[in-house]
Amino acid sequence: MDRGHSFITESGLDLNRLPTPCFVLNLAALRRNLRVLQTVQDRTGCRILLALKGLAMFSVFPLIRETLKGVCASSPHEAMLGRETFGGEVHAFSAAYSDSDMQELVTVADVIVFNSFTQWQRFKQVITNAEQKIRAGIRINPAHSEVGISIYDPCAPRSRLGVLSEAFKRNAHSGFLDGITGLHFHTLCENNADALERTIKVVEEKFGEYIPRMTWVNFGGGHHITRNDYDVDLLCRLIDGFKKKYSVEVYLEPGEAVALNAGILAASVLDIVDNDGPIAILDTSATTHMPDVLEMPYRPEVAGAGLPGEKPYTYRLAGLSCLAGDIIGDYSFDKPLAAGDRLAFLDMAHYSMVKTNTFNGIRLPSIATYDPETDEFIVIREFGYLDYKNRLS
Repeated sequence: MDRGHSFITESGLDLNRLPTPCFVLNLAALRRNLRVLQTVQDRTGCRILLALKGLAMFSVFPLIRETLKGVCASSPHEAMLGRETFGGEVHAFSAAYSDSDMQELVTVADVIVFNSFTQWQRFKQVITNAEQKIRAGIRINPAHSEVGISIYDPCAPRSRLGVLSEAFKRNAHSGFLDGITGLHFHTLCENNADALERTIKVVEEKFGEYIPRMTWVNFGGGHHITRNDYDVDLLCRLIDGFKKKYSVEVYLEPGEAVALNAGILAASVLDIVDNDGPIAILDTSATTHMPDVLEMPYRPEVAGAGLPGEKPYTYRLAGLSCLAGDIIGDYSFDKPLAAGDRLAFLDMAHYSMVKTNTFNGIRLPSIATYDPETDEFIVIREFGYLDYKNRLS
């Protein structure tokens, strides 16, 4: 591979045009995903929210809010960002709220979901006294697992998330359900509609007697709606059937589906070292720029690369931090890598920018958009020393 050679990504963007490291959101891919989500809303009348924990790139909110009905937040700061930059409905859920959290949330949220009846009773009067009308909900835990990796399974044994059916029944019979207008459940992560179908069955078995008392039910996130093999027809039938049966409004809050396959992280090769095989040191990092690679863990796809040994030249791709385990994975290429070459890590729009950190003082990746329809590439933001310093004291 010649020095300076770049892979041409599926969007047609020449990586040599980019500063690195750099997150690039493909606006055409984002619009494609939004069209699919709009179809689901049109067919069912459900309301789809943007999960800020997955994508908080507020520079593209004007485009997203043309389709989605609002945001769901996991903290007061996310809720504030949603209110200030997105509009629409602002839903909030947290495993627990502090007094200061609640004082902030009641000024920006339309819906607040509680993780326990204890928290609901603690803050019920605050909700009642709020200047704006706030709908309160309870998160339920159907104890039904659809996720293979326990760290991402909201219904794993001893999960802290949601009220189990027996505890729910005790509190409901004690009158603590008064004032609650909705239920929220979340059992999925990158799942198809068949997983939701199984979940709904269990939810109805364990909580069905309480659903008619509600005005809305949130089916949570983890719906991979915009994936090519996703069964959109089944999803629509499930939503329609649930709405008809219980006369409730249905919400979905997918995170990945909004930006699935819509972004890359572009990086440059800084050096090649050898230790029982060639290792390419990049100007990006798993631990600082792609922490899910280590937490999940998983091996992100690289444009033009194959599995180890699949192509003639195999390299270990590694980050530039001091963490010994800052390893992204092993990949093979058609030509040898050299310092200056550009690589594109795929599907890096969701759960990426929101999770970066400045360990070692490593510079955060720039954030940019690219529109293949106009060939317009815009760097939205670049980061520097002050972004590192201002997080410290």
